[in-house]
Amino acid sequence: MRLDAHQHFWQYTAAEYGWIDSRMLRIARDFLPDDLGPELARAGIDGCIAVQARSSLDETRFLLDLARRHPIVRGVVGWADLTAPDAADVVARLAQDPRLCGLRHIVQAEPDDFLLRADFQRGVRSLAAHGLVYDILVFPRQLAAAERFVQALPGQPFVLDHLAKPDVLRGERTAWERGFRGLARLPNVSCKLSGMVTEAAWNGWRPDDFTFYLDTALAAFGEDRIVFGSDWPVCLVAARDYAAVHDLLAGWAQKLAPAAQAKLFGGNAARIYGIA
Repeated sequence: MRLDAHQHFWQYTAAEYGWIDSRMLRIARDFLPDDLGPELARAGIDGCIAVQARSSLDETRFLLDLARRHPIVRGVVGWADLTAPDAADVVARLAQDPRLCGLRHIVQAEPDDFLLRADFQRGVRSLAAHGLVYDILVFPRQLAAAERFVQALPGQPFVLDHLAKPDVLRGERTAWERGFRGLARLPNVSCKLSGMVTEAAWNGWRPDDFTFYLDTALAAFGEDRIVFGSDWPVCLVAARDYAAVHDLLAGWAQKLAPAAQAKLFGGNAARIYGIA
């Protein structure tokens, strides 16, 4: 089974998706499974994992409903307020739907020490009992806090989104690599090779721009802890179409053995997120 482990669906309104600014008008519209299905088929991808883009229980329920109605949506990484006193109860209720495979908070928009909050860690602790993954979305400056966060929760599986968003445009490497490798040393963390093109020169990037970052991810995490994600439709602000993002990673992955490519393009994601 070939999987795209990171993409989004939404019914667009300017009020609810205020992060879509004037440079991103290409994605200021609805994006739903019927839009993505043909793109997956052309790339030979069997299904996807839909990831939250708003901090809203309504969106989590919306994504789960899409997964019930559209077979290409194999799982959902939703959102719940993990700082709330009743977080464990909310997680337990959401986890009754087998399509929920994880939760995420947009930590990149929070103070750098957000992951170290006791109330947040208490909420995240409730995920493991239900077999749920926590997706880590941070900037490079937050990687040190992410490492301490993961160390505090050794029984919880984590996935780092978008390689922690290295500054590909400016070629920043040293600080990112130090924090990235530190997090990779913790065995309960995997990494999505996703979200890269939006960190480079929009519509002016070349595949070679990403080689250092991808090679570092492979060396740090190994072939068993890396997964492909398109970040569609966000990727469309920086790439002509879904195929461009898929083919970028597929081209880099030619250096891997066929078995390792199969892990990258679905096998690892199915195992990590518990998708049959």
